[in-house]
Amino acid sequence: MTARFLIVGEALTDIVVDADGARSEHPGGSPLNVAVALSRLGHPTDLLTRIGDDARGDAIRAHLEASGVHLTAGSSVSAPTSTALAQLNADGAATYEFDLLWDPDPSGLPTQVEAVHTSSIAAVLDPGARTVLDVLRSHRESATISYDPNARPSLMGAPELVRERVEASIALSDVVKASDEDVAWLYDTEDVEDVVDSWRDLGPALTVLTRGAEGAVGFAASGRVQVSPVVVDAVDTVGAGDTFSAGILDALAAKGLLGAQRRPALAAMPSDDLATVLRRAAALAAITVSRAGANPPWSHELR
Repeated sequence: MTARFLIVGEALTDIVVDADGARSEHPGGSPLNVAVALSRLGHPTDLLTRIGDDARGDAIRAHLEASGVHLTAGSSVSAPTSTALAQLNADGAATYEFDLLWDPDPSGLPTQVEAVHTSSIAAVLDPGARTVLDVLRSHRESATISYDPNARPSLMGAPELVRERVEASIALSDVVKASDEDVAWLYDTEDVEDVVDSWRDLGPALTVLTRGAEGAVGFAASGRVQVSPVVVDAVDTVGAGDTFSAGILDALAAKGLLGAQRRPALAAMPSDDLATVLRRAAALAAITVSRAGANPPWSHELR
């Protein structure tokens, strides 16, 4: 079953420097990656973002078009496209430095969507963070809201200041996914499972913690569910978490659990269904890990 999605957040150029010093440029940004992943899985997907009228912006537009993502009317601006310098270590893990202005224009948004997703910088960096919250609020009466904090410490500032904004987005959400590294940084704790479980007290029906090689854990009214990772030969981890987020939404769409009218059913989702959702997300993320860059799978590859 397909669903229509609105993704809200930054699109930028990833300037990737690998462990050997080789340099390349690719379209990137956590929300962009989620939009591409969902569209490649066959879901009509709109992206509200901010990209410039330069060569990097053109490359992002071409990338989105090739994957079937529709760019909203206010997303192209007369300004330079933002960048993220991604340094890869020998294991393929990335650290980021950003040159980013986030001030999106929310004109021309679709009115009928089953779900809205945002992530990372978009929900905490002013002035655009206020626009993101407005979009979430305006769609909450009709759509499922999904959120991934996807922390970027070098840009977000002190975690004690970021937490309030992160929790404001969590409180508007039905589905929240975060990595163990993000939660440890945000809350300065090793009890990351307890934090993610406690987020349900703020409002979400489903919260998910990804733990890299240890798999993922989901929390819902039906209880705690843990799934193992799908083991692959890893190339790098760029975009893996974003594909996982898209995988959760794809699996919920398949079960007919998206849309505000389905909130009671989402809240009552049994443990077996939650396990199916997490396994689907883990399998999709593993494909992204198995190849270079944020390159999520197409639906035909899954068959």
